[in-house]
This record gives sequence, structure tokens and C-alpha cells, in this order.
Amino acid sequence: MNREALDAGDIVALSEKTLSAISDEILRPVYDRSSLTPGIVHIGLGNFHRAHQAWYLHRLMQLDDSKDWAIIGAGVRPNDATQRSKLLEQDCLTTLIQLDPNGKTAEIVGSMIGYVPIETNNAQLIKQLAEPYIRIASLTVTEGGYYIDQSTNKFDSAHEDIIHDAQNPSEPRTAFGAMIEALKIRRANGAKPFTCMSCDNLQGNGDILRQTIVSLAQLSDPDLAQWITSNCAFPNSMVDCIVPATGEKELALVKTYNIDDAVPVTHENFRQWVLEDKFTGGRPDWARVGVTITDNVHDYEAMKLRILNGGHQIIANAGEVISINQIDQCMDNSFIKSFFRKVASTEIAPTVTPVPGMTPEAYVELIDRRFSNAEIIDTVRRVAFDGSSRHPAFLLPTILDVLKSEKSFEGLALAEAIWARMCQGEREDGSTIEANDPHWDSLKQLAQQSKDNPSVWLQPNLYGELANHAKFSERFSYWLNKVWKDGTESAIQAYLDV
Repeated sequence: MNREALDAGDIVALSEKTLSAISDEILRPVYDRSSLTPGIVHIGLGNFHRAHQAWYLHRLMQLDDSKDWAIIGAGVRPNDATQRSKLLEQDCLTTLIQLDPNGKTAEIVGSMIGYVPIETNNAQLIKQLAEPYIRIASLTVTEGGYYIDQSTNKFDSAHEDIIHDAQNPSEPRTAFGAMIEALKIRRANGAKPFTCMSCDNLQGNGDILRQTIVSLAQLSDPDLAQWITSNCAFPNSMVDCIVPATGEKELALVKTYNIDDAVPVTHENFRQWVLEDKFTGGRPDWARVGVTITDNVHDYEAMKLRILNGGHQIIANAGEVISINQIDQCMDNSFIKSFFRKVASTEIAPTVTPVPGMTPEAYVELIDRRFSNAEIIDTVRRVAFDGSSRHPAFLLPTILDVLKSEKSFEGLALAEAIWARMCQGEREDGSTIEANDPHWDSLKQLAQQSKDNPSVWLQPNLYGELANHAKFSERFSYWLNKVWKDGTESAIQAYLDV
């Protein structure tokens, strides 16, 4: 297709062959993609990865760097097959659309060059990971995907997937089982291990990944577990970019650039990646394109997870209960915006340590602006999904720290009460909240019971040591009773008046 045809309004189906027909206003690979060779297998190839890690690598390739680090995508869920088919159809290219309030821009990312077939026994994934040229196995499998028992924060060896993988290590169900089997093959072949790199929103995500990998390996092959412990690297990292889900609006938006992309990605005008320099077989020079390489990931991730991710739960749960659909619309609601500001500034920020160039107070201001970006059509439903993993990861550690300091935690207790109210399954206008958690049925049952007896909600598998904390239980019960009696906005106003 020639440029004249494109300018006349024809839509170009995204592929390697059509890149030259796309408008010069759209950034696209300047490197020869046929010269790329793989160095990374990424498991869990959703929107976030393509807007974040894949983009950083793409930007290095634009500088004629790291061309031997291209990404092979992978997945372990049956529905990943659909994503794989769509991406392969367009040569694994992705259109990223940056949703800047001052004007949208588009860029085509080409750092991914293949996608492993989806199989129940993960044989092809294991084979790909076992190749010596693969030096990093990275993951975005969600906060709840690491088989952690929330009541103990330890590895959940009783989960049926883990039992299966321990008994059938050569035909695993999980990404972790596939990684272990590939490492076993590499050890037998005398190849170096790959670096295991989590890109999920978990504090100490590398440490958590190590716990999952080593614990699972220990169940079937203690010697291999020891070899992994001694030879593999598990860098901690902090990742940050608000990336909405792709729906009809996004599919229509990409066509305004005269591009037909079956899996486009929209994202905010902000990215951050903070990474430990702990790799067994080298890594791309990500610092060249803005990644912060540091031994102090903890302070960065605590600031982000507690204020941004915790803040997301605070506003999304309240928005769901009072029938607000989008995050920016939550920030337009005076009750919710003020609720977020007060909790983040007075209860969360004091538990966070400043990092170079950013104080906790300034970070609250930054997050306020990012949440308020009306160009980001980020749904309350997406943000509120899987609260049974996100509350323990993003809010409960802060509550524990505040309780130890004997400072006020009223807003955090109210936030937990609003989550319990949300899980009852009905908004205040009487409409139904559809299932939005892997454990929705049990959460809904607990939420209904807690309407009359709030302490029922505080289960050890959700709240750990907080479940039996008398002071927290008392304030949580107070706020949940008030939410049910007076409504969410009235309860928030009562908190703001304190």
C-alpha cells in the first residue's frame, strides 16, 4: 500500500510488511527486526508488559542497542491462545497510544518477535526456556499469581496446581513449574541458569518469586532447589504505568491513526522502572532509556505500592459502591477525592521513606494528577479486580505499620469497610456488582454476614495478624456499621470531619 492511499483514509492492517505505509507522524521501529535475536521469554504478555518492559527494550533497539535481547512471549492459561493468535497475525507488533491530556501520540513497538504455543503441559515453553540464549525469564502474572498463603505470607504448598506440579514436574501447569523444569534441563546440559525477573506489583517481587520457585522445586527435587538457590538471580523491581484494558474504545481509537491493530495498548504519559542489578547472564543497558538501577528498590516500591496501588483500591471500591464507572470520575467526586487525599497524606505517606527526587508528599500530588487524567479511560471494575490479593499487598502492610506507630488509621479502616461493602455485591442504587474476584462467592458470603456482624469479614486468610487485632477490629466494625447505616458518602464525610 502506498502513502497516497493511506493519506486518503485507508486503514492499514498492522504487520511488518505494512510498517512503511504508516504515517511518519507515528513512531515505529527504525531497526531491522529481521536481525533481532531472542534473549528474554516473558510469561503473561498482557497490556502492561507491552506498554512497559517491551517499550523500554524497544527504545534501546531504536538506539541500535540490545538487539540480541528480543522478547519471546508466553502464557500458561488457555485464553492466552487468543492473544497469541492476534499478535502473531501482526508479526508481534503493538501500537501504543499515549493518553496525554495535552495530546495523544502513537508509537509502534517491535521488540517482541515470537510467541510460544499454549499447551496444557507447557512443553514448548519449557523447550524455549531451556535454550541457552535465553538469559532472562520475566513475568507479569498478577499479584495473586505467586501461590502465597495470605494468612502466613508463605508458599501455599497445598494449592492443587502446586500439588500437580510437584507430582508431575515434567508436565507442569504453572509458569513456575515450567521455569523449574527448564532450569533442570539447563543444569543437565551444562548451560547457565537464566535470571528470574518478576515485573508484578509486589513488594520484594524478586524475593517472592525466589520463594515460589525454590519452594516448588524443593517438593520434587531438593538438589535442584539448592542449585537454583546457589546459581539463579531474582532481582527485585518496581514497575509503574497506568495501562487500561483494551476494549471497543481502544480498538476504535487506533483506527483514527489509520491502523488496524487487534491488540493495541493505551497508557498514561508516565512510566517508571526501578531495578536491582542482579542478573546471572547479563541484561540490556536499560539505564540508557531511563530505568533506575539501584540497590534500594524497597523505598521506591513502598512509595508506589502504598500510595498509588493502595490509593487505587481506596477510590475504586468507593466508586463501585456509589456507581461511578471510571477512575478519573472518582477523582471528580468531591467525597472520594478528599478521602484519597486525606488517607494518602496523613496515614499512608508518613509510613513511606523519601527517594531521590521525590518526597512522599510530592508523590501524593503526582498520583492525584495521574488519577485525574481524563484521557485515561481506566475502569473502576478493572482497578477493583482481585481485591483479595490487592488489599493484602497494598493496604494491610500500611495498616500494620500505622498500628505500631499508634497513629490514626481511621481512613484505612474505613477503606477496608468500603471494600467489604462492595463485596456484598450490590451498589447503593440497587444495581448488581458482578463477580470481580477469583474468590468472589466466598467474599460475597462473608460480606453479607458481616452486615450484621462486621468481625466476620476479618478472616485470617485475608487479614493475617490483623484478623485478631482488637483495636483494628473495633474501628473496622464502627466504619462498616456506619457505611451500611448512613451510606458511603456520609461515612466518608464523617471521616473527613474528624
